[in-house]
Amino acid sequence: MVLSHRLGEWAGHAPVLEEEVALANIALDLLGQARVLLSMAGDEDELAYLREERAFRNLQLVEQPNGDFAHTIARQLYFSTYQRLLYAQLATGDGAFAPLAAKAVKEVAYHQDHAEQWTLRLGDGTDVSHERMRQACDALWRFTGEMFQPVEGVDVDWEAMRAGWLESVTVVLRRATLEVPEGPQSGAWAAGAGRQGLHTEPFGRMLAEMQHLHRSHPGASW
Repeated sequence: MVLSHRLGEWAGHAPVLEEEVALANIALDLLGQARVLLSMAGDEDELAYLREERAFRNLQLVEQPNGDFAHTIARQLYFSTYQRLLYAQLATGDGAFAPLAAKAVKEVAYHQDHAEQWTLRLGDGTDVSHERMRQACDALWRFTGEMFQPVEGVDVDWEAMRAGWLESVTVVLRRATLEVPEGPQSGAWAAGAGRQGLHTEPFGRMLAEMQHLHRSHPGASW
């Protein structure tokens, strides 16, 4: 849901009309997945619009501001690669998330392909696009380790997923003439406490905007 909102912020601001439609479609896919998950936990409107900041358990990666277009693409490359691997594992099981994962993995495969194609275009493009893509990949790298911290109740092989993620991302970055960032994915210099309710500064502003209408007009419908 958080990443869906971030991608929705591109509406009216994307570099080209076609890309605006693509980002909006990805945002809607993610919102649909979020609604299923929230409805499994309780009232989806209450969980989306009335929770305080510390009650959210999302990855810090997805709450990062859009930045320039390269930052949005780097964030999407890292997250959609992770999400596809996660859903692929969940879809093969018989847990509560299996039906959602089986449907969503097809959507996420498109998200991943979209991010990969743009990573190649920007990384292997002009000197300016290459440099911006490099900076974006470096800046967001420290948020990626959190994706592979085990989550209670989610039965997947986290280490195998981390290895698969690193292999997939490395292939794309090298094809895009980009180096794999050298920054830490874990430890004191890495980010990663979003699932414990600790969030980065931009998240509070994003949440206030996202919840403003519902909190201003509680119970309203149209």
